[in-house]
Parts: sequence; C-alpha cells; structure tokens
Amino acid sequence: MNILKINIIAIIICCLGVETAEAQKQNGWRGPNRDGTYPDTDLLKEWAAEGPELLWETLDAGKGWSSPVMADDRIYITGMNEDETKEIFSAYSLKGEKIYSIEYGNPWNKSYPDTRTTPTIAGNKAYVVSGLCEVVCIDTKKGEIQWTVDGPKIYGAKPHRFGFAESPLVYKDKVIFCPGGDKASMIALNRKNGKLIWKSDALGSTTGYASPLLIEHNGIKQIIGLVGASIFGVDPDNGAMIWSFEEWSEKEKPDEFGKGACNTPLFRDGRIFFSNGYDMNAYMLQLSDDGKSVTKLWQNNDLDTQQGGYVVVDQTIYGSNWLTNAKGNWVAIDWENGKTRYETTWEGKSKGTIISADNMLYCIDDKKGYVGLVAANPEKFDVISEFKITKGEGPFWAHPTIYNGILYIRHGNALMAYSISK
Repeated sequence: MNILKINIIAIIICCLGVETAEAQKQNGWRGPNRDGTYPDTDLLKEWAAEGPELLWETLDAGKGWSSPVMADDRIYITGMNEDETKEIFSAYSLKGEKIYSIEYGNPWNKSYPDTRTTPTIAGNKAYVVSGLCEVVCIDTKKGEIQWTVDGPKIYGAKPHRFGFAESPLVYKDKVIFCPGGDKASMIALNRKNGKLIWKSDALGSTTGYASPLLIEHNGIKQIIGLVGASIFGVDPDNGAMIWSFEEWSEKEKPDEFGKGACNTPLFRDGRIFFSNGYDMNAYMLQLSDDGKSVTKLWQNNDLDTQQGGYVVVDQTIYGSNWLTNAKGNWVAIDWENGKTRYETTWEGKSKGTIISADNMLYCIDDKKGYVGLVAANPEKFDVISEFKITKGEGPFWAHPTIYNGILYIRHGNALMAYSISK
C-alpha cells in the first residue's frame, strides 16, 4: 500500500509539473525571457561586406512595427491589411511561404497607426492586443479567432497619445495586459474564453507601451507592469497590487514618463532595471527580500532609451539613448553601480533597437536602417560588421528576432531572414 501511495503521488506530481511547464511555455516579445537576449550559439562573429546571407524575403507582411515570433515550425507576425483599415495576423512557413492571414482588430486611428503588438504564442493559441486595445485570442492551427475582449468598452482602457502597443503575457490559465485608466492597471483574462479572472487596483493613468514581465524573487512570483508615471508589481494569482514606484527625482519629468513608457524592464537577482526616453533616464530598483517593496539603488542620466530596448551581457547594460526624436548615442552602463562605461555615436547613424545572442549585440539604426554586429565590449562600441536594409518603408522600429541561427528583420511590410550561424 505504501508503494502504491508513493507511485500515485509521484504520478500526480509529474502531471502537475507537466501542466505547469506547458502553461508557462510561451514565445513572443523579445525572446524567451522578454529581455532581448536569445539562446542561440555558434553564431557568426563577422559578416561579409554586404551582410549575412539573405535566405528569403517577403513583402506581404503588412505595415507594422511588431516582431516575428517562431513556434511549431511557423512564423507568426501582425501587420495591417492592404487598405490599412484592419490589423492582420499572418502565419508563414520557416521558408517564408504565407500559410494564412486573418483580420483580428482595429488599428490606432490617430498618429502612427501601424500595428505594434507582437503575438504571444502559448500552445496552439496566439494572443494579441490591437491599437484600440481589443484583446484577441487566435487559434494558430486553424487561423480562427476564438474570442475578443474590447478593453476600452469593458474595462475602461485609457490610451496614450499613440494608442496601445502591448504584447500580452501568458501565466498559467491567464492572459495579462495593462489597460490603464480608472478601473484597473493590470487585468488577467481566462485564456480559454476571455472572461475576467482578476483586475488590479487602478493607478489612474493612461496605459504605457511596455509589455508586462513575469519575475520570481526568493521563490515568489510577481508581474511587473508600467502605466503612466508608475512601475508596479502585482500578485499573478489574484491581481493584488504589491508595490508601486513613482519616486522620481525633482529633475525628472513623470508627466513625460506618463506619455509613453515603451521598454519592458530587465530583472536579475532581485533587481529591476528600466529606462524610458524623453529625459526620464535609467533606474535600478532593489526588491525587498519578501518582494513587497522596492528601493532605488541608482539612477543613470546617460542611458535614456526611447523605444529600442536594452540588454544585459555579463555585468553591463547596453542600449541607445534619446537626445531628440532623430538623434541618439549608444551607451553602456555598469549593472552593479550604474556608472557609464561609454556613450558614443555610431558614425553616420542614430539611436535604435538592440538584442543580443552569443555574446554579441545586434543593433539597428532607426532612421537609416543599418544593422550592426557589435562586440559586447563594455569599453567601447565596437562595430564588427554592418549592412543596410533596403526593403520596406517607414522608421526602423521593429525589434529583430533570432531563432535557430537565423536573424529575422521586419521593416514595414517587409520581413527578411538572414543566416547568421557558422
């Protein structure tokens, strides 16, 4: 009987473990951990003068600034339909052949309407948020909408001046997003049917553009969100607001922060780093041991990232800063103390987006579309190779993706795949 009980318990534990692992597995915004770092190794350390080998390209992705996501031998991406009246969700083979496209929601109807939500893929479902905050679940196998929730109508979602630009987070049976407004700062919907599970306290601000981040500190999970002039932590099981931070120095402008926090924070060893342009600069917060409060460890006024993200390699944070909407430098700062290691121009280029893999940085200038392969060197911005994107249109705001040794770059309606493996 004792052996039978042990076996039954073991089976139950294994089943629970499988369920938890599958529920947690998701592909989406800025890689496996939403931090812009991809696990690929044995990648090229130098490119040919014309750039790495172009494997294929397509010009029918629809206009957008979202990133492609790979799952189950497919590529998923969002964009605009031909007359730019609807947002579309498209599936491609890994060879760039379109499998289907479906319309799922309405784009932002004012400035910069192009689609921004990067799909979150969990199991055979994709979750997206339209420019007007329609939260949508799509069956990726069938190419069919499963449910839609109108964020403004039902939950009072309050847009920023450029609408909604979020990539939702999946946690267990929940799909999570930050609507802003007077009803809730963060909301969890049932992933199967879109019904409300919980909503957190409202902080009374417009939404930001940053996608939420799941972290674990001393065995305790929480979700980090940003709305208005606040960064905050929420209990993922019940939506309780655990802490919020608005303690900017007098020099800073929280009203500007409320006009668009774009970048998902970085998390490591109980520390939360974030930076969001327009002279809001960069901050490192320390979570308390119980995760119920934060304190500001340091502030850096050089790394002031607008929307291109940042990465941490070893003990150095890399990214670009905002000087004007058309100008910015590339910056490295120390993770431990926040001291600037370098701030420099990329000759003839501007600020832009950044990801990392295999101890290298992949940087894209957001004005001219140059792609740089940069050594992760805290002493200097060391550009090893570079080439120029010539297809597509509009600013180069889409964040690139690396999957199985292939670099995927999106520019407007164009999607390109480059071989970067040795």
